[in-house]
Amino acid sequence: MNVKTNIGIVNALIRITIGLTILSWSTAKLVKRPWRDSYLFIALLGAMKVAEGIVRFCPVTALFENAQKMTFNSESHGNNEQDMDQILPYNPS
Repeated sequence: MNVKTNIGIVNALIRITIGLTILSWSTAKLVKRPWRDSYLFIALLGAMKVAEGIVRFCPVTALFENAQKMTFNSESHGNNEQDMDQILPYNPS
């Protein structure tokens, strides 16, 4: 799997900020009520957002980009003759 950056620097900074906010809120709640597993899950989600911002790679964005490429490729294989007419210039002779 080839991991390339697929989010911008501003998006990464927003993800880091929101992720740290969620992480600090959930750990504060987890200290008060350690028997609640939901706060641990939310802390993991916040840490994941921080990691996405640091690495600048979002797997959900990559999934949507690959799905769009696959949809475009499957649509273009169905009608190759129409695609060739769009690519080639019109020649009246």
